[in-house]
Amino acid sequence: MKHFLRVLTQFLVFLYCKCLWQGLKFVVRKVTGRCELQRICYNNKPGARRTLKIESSLKCSKSELLQSAVSVHPDAVEKTIDDIMVLKKIHPDTNPQLGISLQACLFQIVGYRNLVLEVEKLRREPYDCENPEHEDMLMQLWKALRPESPLTGRISKQWCEIGFQGSDPKTDFRGMGLLGLHNLLYFSEHDKATALQMLHDSLQTKLRGSQVLHLFSPSKSSIL
Repeated sequence: MKHFLRVLTQFLVFLYCKCLWQGLKFVVRKVTGRCELQRICYNNKPGARRTLKIESSLKCSKSELLQSAVSVHPDAVEKTIDDIMVLKKIHPDTNPQLGISLQACLFQIVGYRNLVLEVEKLRREPYDCENPEHEDMLMQLWKALRPESPLTGRISKQWCEIGFQGSDPKTDFRGMGLLGLHNLLYFSEHDKATALQMLHDSLQTKLRGSQVLHLFSPSKSSIL
């Protein structure tokens, strides 16, 4: 009985707060003459804070059009903005800045979501030693970190010198998948001095080469 009363109380509080919030939004719109999207765009400077507020507003909207706006294709952003302006009965000629601001925010929202999906796709893709592109990236990583030491073979204990745990580096790309290799290669090529210094410092410790993975490891390369 107590559990039922607690659940009922929580439901009533939620219902009250939701109705109160909707009522407040209605009153504020009538007083200011602006919808929530307008108030966010006009009262916040361009940047992450404004974009997050726009995203939250769209997601919490009762309109399916606004809810789906955060997941549209980048090519459909402009049309989506036009549809939103029509839905909210906002004339673009009298509010030109709103369309520009919403478009900038929506491009950021959609771009970020697509980036997350792309990164997750890479993380789920296993390393394939039969794939020439994967093997080529692995060789590039070795050359970037050990340019003065040619590999004696594809399977070699030399891999332990740069943080791999065994003779065959493909076994280290488990949790991070191909994303781990991309991260390590990007780091070693675009910030080579730092990568080499990290590797050098780790090799100067009493740790064995196979334990260098604490600083430079394909299985933990998401932090790089």
